[in-house]
Amino acid sequence: MKLKSLLAAFALLVSATAGSAGLLDKEIYFSEADLQAQVDKNGTLQKSYGNGMLVVSLIEPPKIHLGEPEGKAAVAARLKISVLGQPPVPVDVLGTSGLRYDDNAKAFFLENPVAESVQTVGLRPEAEPMARQAITQMMTAYFRSKPVYVLREDGSLQERAARWLLRSIRIEPGRVTAVLSPA
Repeated sequence: MKLKSLLAAFALLVSATAGSAGLLDKEIYFSEADLQAQVDKNGTLQKSYGNGMLVVSLIEPPKIHLGEPEGKAAVAARLKISVLGQPPVPVDVLGTSGLRYDDNAKAFFLENPVAESVQTVGLRPEAEPMARQAITQMMTAYFRSKPVYVLREDGSLQERAARWLLRSIRIEPGRVTAVLSPA
């Protein structure tokens, strides 16, 4: 009986030590395709700025590329911008973003997107800074309200475990790595 108690205490000590040392951590992965499928479902958005002086319309869901640049998500989007009621001008945007996990929503969201490059032939050069700022604001609003991945209660065993044990995430080329830990 003493031996069983001693072994149980030893096992408890080892598991507590292993857990705090990260030895029980497990990594699971979500692919770029998994995130893109959710973004495609999220649809488009239109925002007006300055009492209609500038209207920015996302005409198709953005494309997400993970790990470009390292530790970030690259966002490519096709927009239309209308300035002062003029006809809409097509704009190609390349941006970058971080990623965050919202434990209440059990979902991943792109965080702090920034429009790095705005390319168009129909926008005056002096309007580009204002367009870049409006596009960044629109991307922030879009990704704040629309997750790029939701952990489902009826998902795989790994996905259900992640709903309760997810401790950290990181972006790698082509995937998101989620670290699960019991402590």
